[in-house]
Amino acid sequence: MLEISELTYRIGGRPLFENANAFIAEGWKVGLVGRNGTGKTTLLRLIREEAGRANASIRVRRGARMGFVAQEIAPTDDALLDVVLASHAEVHALLREAETAIDPQRIADIHTRLAELDGYSAEARASAILVGLGFEHEELRRPAREFSGGWRMRAALAGVLFSEPDLLILDEPTNYLDLEGAAWLEEYLRDYEHTVVVVSHDREMLNRSVTHILALDERRLEVFAGGYDAYLKKKAERIALVQGMKAKQDAQRAHLQQFIDRFRAKASKARQAQSRIKQLEKMQDIAVPLEERTIPFHFEDPTPLASPLVVLDETDLGYVAGKPVLKKVSLRLDHDDRIVIIGPNGQGKTTLVKSIAAKLPLLSGRRVASSKAVMGYFSQDQLDELRAGETVLEHVRDLEPDWAPPKLRSLAARMGFGVEKIDTKVENLSGGEKVRLLLGLMAHQKPHVLILDEPTSHLDIDSREALIHAINEYEGAVLLITHDIYLAEACADRLWLVYHGRARQYDGDLEDYRKLVAAADRPADLDHGLGVKALREAATSADAIPKSKSSKYTLRRKLEAAEAEIEQAQATLAHMDAALSDPALFARDQKRAELLLKERADTAAALARAEAVWLEASEALEGA
Repeated sequence: MLEISELTYRIGGRPLFENANAFIAEGWKVGLVGRNGTGKTTLLRLIREEAGRANASIRVRRGARMGFVAQEIAPTDDALLDVVLASHAEVHALLREAETAIDPQRIADIHTRLAELDGYSAEARASAILVGLGFEHEELRRPAREFSGGWRMRAALAGVLFSEPDLLILDEPTNYLDLEGAAWLEEYLRDYEHTVVVVSHDREMLNRSVTHILALDERRLEVFAGGYDAYLKKKAERIALVQGMKAKQDAQRAHLQQFIDRFRAKASKARQAQSRIKQLEKMQDIAVPLEERTIPFHFEDPTPLASPLVVLDETDLGYVAGKPVLKKVSLRLDHDDRIVIIGPNGQGKTTLVKSIAAKLPLLSGRRVASSKAVMGYFSQDQLDELRAGETVLEHVRDLEPDWAPPKLRSLAARMGFGVEKIDTKVENLSGGEKVRLLLGLMAHQKPHVLILDEPTSHLDIDSREALIHAINEYEGAVLLITHDIYLAEACADRLWLVYHGRARQYDGDLEDYRKLVAAADRPADLDHGLGVKALREAATSADAIPKSKSSKYTLRRKLEAAEAEIEQAQATLAHMDAALSDPALFARDQKRAELLLKERADTAAALARAEAVWLEASEALEGA
C-alpha cells in the first residue's frame, strides 16, 4: 500500500530524514511514533504531496484513495450531516444524480454502483460516525456554522472516516475527542477494513488499535510488529543486545592493545604486534544508541492541611441564573484524593472543576473550603493567556519580581527551560513547551489541589510518562479531566461521573466505564437503549453503580475504617484484660465479672471480623 524509499528531507538546513525506508502492506494499522519535533507531521504531508509523482521517494498503490483531516470543516449553512455525506464524493454525486436521472440504463447503473458502495446506508453510517464522535442526534441537522472550531474538527474527522479511503492518515485524532470518543475511535480503527497510518501520543490507542509501529528515530524509519508496548520491549531488547556487543568489543580492544603495548618493542614479536595493530584499526565501532532524556515535571508539595479541602453541598452549577448545567451536586475533596472526572464532552466537567476552584460562582447551594487551601488550575484555554512578545524569563519573573536574575534562571531551569530556551518568546515555543511553562508557573504556588483539564494534548508519549510520575509523587489532591486512558488509569484512585445534569462518584474503574459506554454505543445513541439508561442511572442513582469491582478510593476508605475498628477493639480488650486480671473480682462482684467476660468475647469476635475485613481490603487494594 505504501512504500518509502531512500527518503532524504531537510527543513532550513536541519535534516529530518536521511535515507529513510519503510514498507506498509495492505490492511495494516500503523502507529507513527517519535519525539515531538522529529518530523511525524512532515512525513504525513510528504506522503500526501509526493504520492503519484514520478521518481518520488514515497509511493502509494496505484488507484488507492487517500484520506486526510487537513483542517476543520467550513462554517457554512449546510447541515452537519450533509457536509459529512458530501465527503464521499462518488456516493454523494450518485445520490444526487439518482433524484434527477431519466434514462433507464443510467438509473440502473447508478443503483448498481450505489449497491456496490453501500450507498443506500450512507446517511445511517454517517450519523453513526457523528454520534460516535460525540454529536447528539438532534444536532446533525444543525448548520455547520453553529459549531465551534473544535466540533467542526470532529466533523472533519467524521467526513474522512465516512469516505472510507484505502489509506486513512490521521494526525493526533484524539486531541479533539473526549474519553468516550477516543474509546469509540479505537474500536472503529481496529475494525477498519483498509490501511491506517495514525500519529498518536495516546499509548492505549496504540496498544489497542494498531498492528504495527512505524518508529521515527535518528532520522530513520523502522517498522515493528505489534502495539506500542511490544515496540518498547523490542527496542529495549535491541539496546541491551548492542550494549552487550559493545562491552564484548571493548574487552577485545583492551586485550589487543595490551598485547601491542607489551610486545611492539620486541623484535621477536614485532610481526604479531603489527598484525594486532591492523586488526585493531579495522575494527568498526559499535554505536550504542543514546536514549533521549525527557525533562521531568515537578509539582511542589504543599503544606499539610486537614481534610476535607473542598465540599460542595447541594449546589447548582452553571453560567446563567435559572439555567444550571449541573444540579444538586454534593461532592467532597480530601487532601489525598486522586480523581479522574469522566463523562462525554459538553456535559459539564469543566463547569464542575471551575466551581471547585472558585473560578465560577455557584448558582445555589454551598461551597465550603479551607481558607488556607491553594488551588492550582490548568486548562488548554490558558495557552492563549501567555503574553505574546514576552519571553519565558519574563513570565517566570511575575512569580518572584524581587528575585535576582540568576535565581530566576534557576527557577526556569527547574521548570524545564535551560539557557537555550529561557529567552525565547512564548509564541515561538511548541505546544508542549507552553504546557510545561503553564504547569511550572502553577506548581510554584505549591497548590494543595491540582486541577488539570486536558493537560496532555500537546505532549508526546515520554512527556506524558513524566507527567504521570510527577502527579504520583505529588502529595496533594488531584482532579484530572483527560481523554488519555493510560494517564487516567495510572493516576486515578476514583472516578466522578458527570452526565445528564448530575455529578457523583462512580464506584467502578475505567474498564467498567468503557463497557458501560460500549453498551450505550455512546451516550447519544440513536435508539436510547439499555446502555444509555444504565449510563444515566449511574450518574443519578447510587443503586445503579456497578458493584463488580471496588475502586481504589473505596478500598482505601474500607481499609482505614477497619484499621480504626481494630485499634478501638484492641484498646477495649486491653482495658478488659486489666480488669479481669484482678483475682478478687469474681469474689467481689461475680455478676459484673461474668458480664465482662461476655463483653470480652464479643469484642474479640469483633476484632477478628475487623482483621478479616482489613486483610481482604488490603489484598484487594494491592491487586488494584
